[in-house]
Amino acid sequence: MKKLSFINKIIYFINAVFAILLLLSFLLPFTPPKTFSVLSVLSLGVAFLILCNALFFLYWLIKLKKQFILSLVVLFIGYVFFGSLYKFSSSKHIEDPNNFRVMNYNVRLFNLYNWISGDSIENNIVDFIKTESPEILSIQEYHPHENVDLSFFKYKFEKLSGKKTKYGQAIFSQHPIINSGSIEFPDTGNNAIFSDIVKGEDTIRIYNIHLESMRIDANVESLKKEDSERLFNRVGATFKMQQFQTELFLMHKKQCNYKMIICGDFNNTAFSYVYRKIKGNLNDAFKEAGNGFGRTYEFKFFPVRIDFILTDKAFAVNGFKAYNEHYSDHYPIMTTLSLQKD
Repeated sequence: MKKLSFINKIIYFINAVFAILLLLSFLLPFTPPKTFSVLSVLSLGVAFLILCNALFFLYWLIKLKKQFILSLVVLFIGYVFFGSLYKFSSSKHIEDPNNFRVMNYNVRLFNLYNWISGDSIENNIVDFIKTESPEILSIQEYHPHENVDLSFFKYKFEKLSGKKTKYGQAIFSQHPIINSGSIEFPDTGNNAIFSDIVKGEDTIRIYNIHLESMRIDANVESLKKEDSERLFNRVGATFKMQQFQTELFLMHKKQCNYKMIICGDFNNTAFSYVYRKIKGNLNDAFKEAGNGFGRTYEFKFFPVRIDFILTDKAFAVNGFKAYNEHYSDHYPIMTTLSLQKD
């Protein structure tokens, strides 16, 4: 430190703060939000903290200063425990005659209130889904829009709430649905639904989860105007609700003996407590076959992945794609699966 200039000492101090915050964030998947709700807010910024530490590492490396070791060690610890934020490998795609595709998409009420400027956004969403032709479609923030026709799916289950505007979750399928239901979350319009789908000789349980929203504006300028203490308290309270909702879901899931696929908008990242609990020993389709950041939510300056498709070990993950179609504040994701032979 003595050999550093005054400016570099300040930079290294900031580097140390970001490194400590990133280290703390590695504890979050193991820390119930009900215990440390304020600390859990850090999970939203893990991607940002990783990118910042990567930049600090490059800065010191270019200057040939040993201070690069700090961020290098922290990033290495994160990689060992959680894997890479960015997947450098190319997307995996394996052809299999038993392949079928599952899509997850938060459609934001099919742009009912014109959040996105442009004509017929709802029709663009339908055309996109029809073109990509998933066999199973899981939708959050679904609304029975008068211009939306998804009748090219043979079967569906939807669970709606709301007085004036009906909204909720829906599952569409090209294969017969023999049983469906909802896991009600108290004091919210969010919930989890499920459908048991018969594909060939197998019955597959599809879950569609929509955990409590943080109601954070994706516009960074709007966030700057909001009182930081109030924001932290609100997000902390939301994370407590997400933990309770996750506990309700896991109790329901425990009673299911079918092969399982879990889709949903968790409103939280892969570094969160709720993600770790829901994932359990399941496969994350993005980690198995995706590439890049796997961004699923529109947030300025850095990528956010809060929508997931998880599968149990009975399925081979033969492909994954995160799309860039901007018809909602979320981006659709789709995985290609096949049932592995016993």
